[in-house]
Amino acid sequence: MYRRMFAFKFLPPGRGLWAMGSKLTTERRLYAALNNCAFVSTRDALRCRHTPADLASDPTAPFCFLMDASMLGVGVGFDTKGAGTIDVVAPGSAEGREVGAQAGPSELKIVVDDSREGWRDAFKLLLEAYFFGHQVPVLDVSNLRPVGAPIRGFGGVSQGSAPLVELMASVKATLDPLIGKPLSVTAIVDLMNKVGVCVVAGNVRRTAEIAFGDPGSDEYIDLKNYDKNPDRASFGWASNNSVLAPLGMDYTKVHNGTQLSRLFYSSFSISNGCNRGVARVLMDVSNAKVCERIQKNGEPGFAWLENMRAYGRMGDEKNDRDSKAMGGNPCLEQTLESFEMCCLVETFPDKHESLEDFLTTLRFAMLYAKTVTLGGTHWDKTNEILFRNRRIGCRLRGSPLDHRGDMSRTGMHYPESRFYIRRVRMASDADVLGPLREAGYRLEPAAENPEGTMVVEVPVDAGEAVRTAQDLSMWEQLSFAAFLQRYWADNQASFLCFGALTLRTWIFTSHASTLCIQRYTPFVFVQVSCTITFDPDTEGKHLAHALDYFQYQLKGVSFLPRTDYGAFPQMPYEAISEDEYKSQISKLRPLDFSRRRGQTRGEGDGARVEEVPDRYCESDSCTNRAGFRV
Repeated sequence: MYRRMFAFKFLPPGRGLWAMGSKLTTERRLYAALNNCAFVSTRDALRCRHTPADLASDPTAPFCFLMDASMLGVGVGFDTKGAGTIDVVAPGSAEGREVGAQAGPSELKIVVDDSREGWRDAFKLLLEAYFFGHQVPVLDVSNLRPVGAPIRGFGGVSQGSAPLVELMASVKATLDPLIGKPLSVTAIVDLMNKVGVCVVAGNVRRTAEIAFGDPGSDEYIDLKNYDKNPDRASFGWASNNSVLAPLGMDYTKVHNGTQLSRLFYSSFSISNGCNRGVARVLMDVSNAKVCERIQKNGEPGFAWLENMRAYGRMGDEKNDRDSKAMGGNPCLEQTLESFEMCCLVETFPDKHESLEDFLTTLRFAMLYAKTVTLGGTHWDKTNEILFRNRRIGCRLRGSPLDHRGDMSRTGMHYPESRFYIRRVRMASDADVLGPLREAGYRLEPAAENPEGTMVVEVPVDAGEAVRTAQDLSMWEQLSFAAFLQRYWADNQASFLCFGALTLRTWIFTSHASTLCIQRYTPFVFVQVSCTITFDPDTEGKHLAHALDYFQYQLKGVSFLPRTDYGAFPQMPYEAISEDEYKSQISKLRPLDFSRRRGQTRGEGDGARVEEVPDRYCESDSCTNRAGFRV
């Protein structure tokens, strides 16, 4: 196995190269860090206000799971199905009720431990104050490492206590106005997004989130309409937003929001007296015009949970193997149950001399990923599902997305134009900033996080006679995506569609019994990842008809309107003229990394190289181990 990795015949995910066999796994047993992605539903965990407390699930669990997993480098998806099923209460109110007297102090002083668990537990205590009426924690952050101190376990340097303090204040701002009211769709997404901002600001990870909401909810659809919700602009970017669309939905009509919401909530049974809470949500929704919103900013995306649960490849017979699935991961290339995780590996067919050699590599790649599933996480619920499904993904290099997170390629994506700018995001304190600046690359603070992230611009010439994204119609891209979903992708095809791919179905992976793992459910395929680009002026009016037709052939899809250069700040890809390309390329000098700042941390005999973990895919962008986000 080692020789095949060393020869680049296959590789584990970047997090595996970083953490496997390190103290994180051998001593701290943080096996969750070896996984790429996860999903958590708010459906069952949020305590119904009509349910006795002793029968209730922990309503803080989805939020704390996302925070904990994000700090381990795991990309997490979540839904909004818990909206309306729990009331937000005044902090400190429970203490008074317990003794039959006036409410006691509403604050509780705690000393925050300088660890991932310490940050998570502080967040959990604050949520419990608003969900159970406990006291609000007042943080003593004196034990947290100062700004610039090295993070020994996970690499990088600390940003101090400010991100945690800001998160706590932001959570209060979200929940205070809801006291005495049910937790809303907006509040669920806001809390998850604010956790993502905290993780990014903490400089330990880039976060990857995807939210799944109700297509009949204007409240959800408008979350990224910053004209209506200007306060969300500072954190709404933390997640991609998609809808769980019911099959048969007619996208050509303006829908009755209540009817759509009933379909949204009908995907799970409601018990324990929660029906009244859900009905309250249904009455609050109005007509949703998802296609109009897509024409403006490309969101929401779509996931068809019925297809995700019922099929592997859409060309195969219905098998309902994933009947317990509730959503997917941030790139939507994996169907997942709530609290489930997935490990993804990568193979390189071009490094092999024969089919026999390649099949041997596939076996080792599968064994590596399956071995990761043997390592229990520190979440009991996750282990219950992980040990049952043993879900993995095994990717062929050259297919649509490298899910390791540190080697993202265009895959299916056609180049934006012959000449374009490729923007790469990296941490503001990354060692390679200096050499890049000295080599003449254009650097500027990231619009979404100017203090913690820098953007590097790389001019690219795709070459002569290359077909570009503008040459493909929306219909051609959707047809190609449907073809791959029908014949290749065994889970769902997560669509960011711009490029060319030639693959034959990997039948080997569908027959786990040939690898002596018959007792494990053979969830082994990684999917296509593409976003359908379209001209909003000429093709936007056809979006509804396209969705109407392709909803029965896909499991998920997202769209991106083509825009003029500079229409959005710091786009990952932007077309430029040949003159602009020549102007930028003429200013570049050879890169020299021999004088990288901070190659070792510490002093004397204790000095050592600080490992920086791989980052995770964020929609059209990924961050690599050196701090790059591309």
